[in-house]
Amino acid sequence: MVRKIKIILEMIKFEHTIFALPFAFLGAILGSFIMRGDFPQLSEWIWITLAMIGARSAAMSLNRVIDAQIDKHNPRTAERAIPAGLVSKIEVWLFIVISFVVLFFSAFQLNMLAVYLLPIAVFFLVIYSYTKRFTWACHLILGITIGIAPLGGWVGATGTLPFEAYFLFAAVALWIAGFDVIYATQDADYDKEHGLYSIPSRFGIKKSLLLARVSHTVSFLSFLSLFFITPLGWVYFAGVIISGAILVYEHSLVSENDLSKVQVAFFPMNGILSVVLFVFAIGDVLIWTHL
Repeated sequence: MVRKIKIILEMIKFEHTIFALPFAFLGAILGSFIMRGDFPQLSEWIWITLAMIGARSAAMSLNRVIDAQIDKHNPRTAERAIPAGLVSKIEVWLFIVISFVVLFFSAFQLNMLAVYLLPIAVFFLVIYSYTKRFTWACHLILGITIGIAPLGGWVGATGTLPFEAYFLFAAVALWIAGFDVIYATQDADYDKEHGLYSIPSRFGIKKSLLLARVSHTVSFLSFLSLFFITPLGWVYFAGVIISGAILVYEHSLVSENDLSKVQVAFFPMNGILSVVLFVFAIGDVLIWTHL
């Protein structure tokens, strides 16, 4: 049992939770700071964390089950756990059910607005895995899905959803969409040959990288806008500038003629970015709440 769980956690890249979890926390911190002038309570931290783990685990496991046949025929993904026979679909489905139970139970421990908005979150968690079958906008759908994380953190901590939260949502959604386009360049030829939809297979590598840059530029501006519309101060501003520099460096690693560093651009750079923004934002709030 332990071995199977370890395989499933590796299959869903559990460590990639670092992309979304800091932004869920950021939503919780900003919401509490703006709406109440304080930090989330310990119980809110716990239930928001569990809700995020449940949501992402369910979504990634669903993706692996739904895409099992696609992964089996793609040389880059053929060794994933399900096509390689390391775990069965039934075992993964059981893990999915447990993950959704964790998500639902956690939402009920937070507040009723979190419960009322659950169907929207679940819809995007499920639909994303099918989008590559009918639209090249699948990257944006993924961005929206993960962009719900900071909204969930905000709602979980405050039971409210004011306009400031949507700027954070847009920033995260476009950031995710941009780097997912970069990641998808690896499969551009395979997707095109097998009738799968993606921006790289539809528009080519050069235009896709340009669209990723545009997406990240708007994301950066959305993060920056929070400095002007919330009480966040210069510490947060410095974090946004550092994050912008990380995005510039990320895009310098890949080009139309050299995709060899896509993996570096994908995980380390974006993982660092999410942590940097979270640390600088929480540092800023700590300064304001202790003045």
